[in-house]
Amino acid sequence: MAPQDNLMVRAVKTQQGDNIDVYAFFLHGSDLTRIADISRIHRDEKDLKGFQRKEIRSHVNAIVEFLDSGPVLFPNAITLALSPDITFDVSRGPKPKGLAEVGVSGTLTIPLLEEGERAAWIVDGQQRSLALARAKDSRIPVPVVGFVSRDIQVHREQFILVNKVRALDVRLINELLPEVGSLLPKDLSANRLPSELCNLLNRQQKSPFYRLIRRASDTGHAENVVNDTALIAAIKQNLRPPYGALSQYKPTSETSNPDAMFETLVLYWSAVRDTFPDAWGKAPTESRLMHSAGIRAMGALMDQIMLRADSSTTPQIEVAEALKRIAPHCCWTEGTWEGLGWQWNEIQGTPQHISKLSDHLMQLDRRLSRPTR
Repeated sequence: MAPQDNLMVRAVKTQQGDNIDVYAFFLHGSDLTRIADISRIHRDEKDLKGFQRKEIRSHVNAIVEFLDSGPVLFPNAITLALSPDITFDVSRGPKPKGLAEVGVSGTLTIPLLEEGERAAWIVDGQQRSLALARAKDSRIPVPVVGFVSRDIQVHREQFILVNKVRALDVRLINELLPEVGSLLPKDLSANRLPSELCNLLNRQQKSPFYRLIRRASDTGHAENVVNDTALIAAIKQNLRPPYGALSQYKPTSETSNPDAMFETLVLYWSAVRDTFPDAWGKAPTESRLMHSAGIRAMGALMDQIMLRADSSTTPQIEVAEALKRIAPHCCWTEGTWEGLGWQWNEIQGTPQHISKLSDHLMQLDRRLSRPTR
């Protein structure tokens, strides 16, 4: 085979399991799909073939967008199954005294073959590999770990073992985001500001949510009755232009003002607390106002009420009066919601219930805020 038909890289070799050769090395991102096939899951008339899920275009596009955003740190290792057709030549030379020799270094040679016949298969990192192949910078160095096996059963076993590990709790990620100063993918960066506002609402004594929000770092205090995920989702909606209550202070605008966002949240939610004192601060099982559905629905109502309040000379009074008008029609701790037909404790945190409850509250507000003739 001609030299140009091979890819040669520096690697470290060790063994695991039943004397299975394992290699660690780096490749340029664009080389991954040159040496490795993606064994997609499908069935023929008799057997199950492959093991990889379909390409998730939105996931791949999100990674490409991140990779193209500038100089990025991307140390996520790709796992490959390597054909026995690869070769490895051990490096010669003296070894440093006291070397912890877990592996041996050398040159790994991987044949470059046609698609469907390649000398490697992607076990973990399919979406990342596709994104790296499409990124503007084709020479991003990527860590790779490869084990030698042609056995599809071994490939499937490793795929399952890698992917069965429980993903990081979204709440943990959200709480960590404000502490991360580096560039982040768009889907994560969108949660950074709402999570920081959630932190402030939980820590500042002037906030109606002071010490009421349950975060991933909490050890389970009884007073932490508000789910941070629900409140972050509500704040994200408040940030959406053009009608979000906080959108005028959004971070991409020239008038970016996180302090004003916090003050607006305190104004509105303090009025909610004062309007429904018997429902505030209780466990979600005792008050659906503190339930994720109640937080999301009242957060949606905030956009509509604050739109009027912002044009008022007395916004605090406008918010208080708007909430006072709908209060007799709300059933947070007892009764049946007129127009919805739900007992107070039948409300669940499903998208359908959140949407219906939000629409119901906004319709109530629109109807009751009309001037009487």
